[in-house]
Amino acid sequence: MHFEVLTEDRSGGIVVEALMKQILTSVVPFFTISIRPHRGKGDMPDHWYARPEKNASGLLDLLPAKLRAYDKVCSGTDFVLVVIMDLDNHSPEEILQGLQAMCSEFAPSLPNVIGICVEETESWLMADRQALLEAYPDADMSALGEYIQDSVCGTWEVLCRVLLGEKASGLIRVGYPAIGQYKQEWAINISRNMEPNRNQSPSFMRFSRQLTDSTLEFAIAGGRE
Repeated sequence: MHFEVLTEDRSGGIVVEALMKQILTSVVPFFTISIRPHRGKGDMPDHWYARPEKNASGLLDLLPAKLRAYDKVCSGTDFVLVVIMDLDNHSPEEILQGLQAMCSEFAPSLPNVIGICVEETESWLMADRQALLEAYPDADMSALGEYIQDSVCGTWEVLCRVLLGEKASGLIRVGYPAIGQYKQEWAINISRNMEPNRNQSPSFMRFSRQLTDSTLEFAIAGGRE
């Protein structure tokens, strides 16, 4: 069974791949995963059937065209599409319904799993505090203790303060693209210690259940006839 995973960026892809490998190992005997990072979330196109703009690189910008391509090439194979997106300050119902509608419209023959990170992928990193401490023993636990799991509060900035302490303010002021390299490094170091059953993020637990249930359902059905 092959899992094609679309993410907003590389750091999110690192976290998702590490967690998915552990989840899927207990569900199916053999699987492959391909992570396809994008340059940010992008915007839901006004016209889904329109050709993406020349310089479009965001996940939402390209999703309709990619779904059409996947449906054409992968229909009838043991293929599962996974879309992972940050909630940011959007309504979870609005984002989920939009993604589900788009998948149904352009890739109706492909099973899919949609994960919504609340607020950002960094919330899943902070939801496994043991993994965070194993990677960064000097982390500021008082700052982490003030974080309310899956709250909309500027999540990457919170993680930055937890890991960098007084040095965080300068990096937060600079923001992107400088923060991108740090986020990737944090994702690599923390995710290698993470265990799905320790993760306290409600949004991750929803994704984990959906991934497990969808994979089992697909496997029990015998994949594609």
